Amino acid sequence: MVEQLTRPPRSPAGERRTRARAQRRRHGSHAVAHLVLGLGALAMAFPFLWQVVMSLSTNAEVQSVTPTFWPESLQWGNYAAVFERLPFLQQFRTSIVITLVRVLAQILFCTLAGYAFARMRFRGRNLLLAAVLSILMVPSQVYLLSQYQIITDLGLLDSLGGLVLPGLFSAFGTFLMRTAFLGLPDELEEAARLDGANPWQVFWRVMLPLARPTISVLAITSTLWSWNELLWPLVVSTYSERMPLSAGLATLISDRTTDYPVVMAASLLAMAPVLVLFVVLQRRVIDGLASSGLK
Repeated sequence: MVEQLTRPPRSPAGERRTRARAQRRRHGSHAVAHLVLGLGALAMAFPFLWQVVMSLSTNAEVQSVTPTFWPESLQWGNYAAVFERLPFLQQFRTSIVITLVRVLAQILFCTLAGYAFARMRFRGRNLLLAAVLSILMVPSQVYLLSQYQIITDLGLLDSLGGLVLPGLFSAFGTFLMRTAFLGLPDELEEAARLDGANPWQVFWRVMLPLARPTISVLAITSTLWSWNELLWPLVVSTYSERMPLSAGLATLISDRTTDYPVVMAASLLAMAPVLVLFVVLQRRVIDGLASSGLK
């Protein structure tokens, strides 16, 4: 205390130099942070940019030992070749129908099941919940043959119903919605019941609106999973006209020769709807992921 009282006051020039040094340090740390983030963004975007370059190159340039980072002439005909080799519009329509039906069904079934497991008391609830969660511990390839046998017995091979049916319910979505409903205060439900609301009104008017961020996460993950699913469409579909885009792209790859620029062009066209959807709903996607705590 005595030293602080006897220390001579700083001059205005010294204070300005101190503030200037502190400001330079802050600017230097910000520059380093921006440099690191820029390099990380470039590393993440490089595969996509390389895919764009490959889609505009010739097959010889793609397979050359010395990589060519830019083609001699842009081959826009690769995109036209996609529509010649694939029934692209039909497969695109099939993918949209499958994705919409699955997303709506999973939102309906998973919100109802998640609310029941989180808020209702009934006999055998824990046992049934354990059975649902056990699905997450088993790889989907294990019950692939059983699903195929069921679809065959129902006569749904090479049909839209056979493609859609196994994805109408999600154990992960049920667990996600159960976690969301468990995190809501009990006082809201009790207040709604005191006001005379029945269980359906409590769910529809009170709990469901509060779980919208988690529902957004469920819709996003279901959309990506349904749009990119490959194994099941390859198993249950035979004709290319009835395949979704994910399986149709696989038919472009051959054991003998593969036109990689056409494959890259088709992949970009298949990726475009999901990419546009993400750009349009970017803020909602980020807010939903942040609200749910999903990593």
